[in-house]
Amino acid sequence: MEPAFATLAHFGGVQFARRATAPTLFSVGLMDPVCPPSTVYAACNQYAGEDRGMTVWPFGDHGGGCGSNPPVQLAWLRERGLAPEL
Repeated sequence: MEPAFATLAHFGGVQFARRATAPTLFSVGLMDPVCPPSTVYAACNQYAGEDRGMTVWPFGDHGGGCGSNPPVQLAWLRERGLAPEL
């Protein structure tokens, strides 16, 4: 297990973002002590796909918008024809 964690210490979301192209919706809590907002913005800015969005929760922590995020996510999916109408 230790070699796996040692490897994980050498890359992050930015490295994966450079190769990803699927439509994506990023979400960032500006008060997040676990994933600093700068890392989320870095991944979003490096994302290779053209269809990307960002939901910002000014007072959100690691849970972001918590219960407020699913309606935002569903609306984003519906705009792309990827979620059923309710």
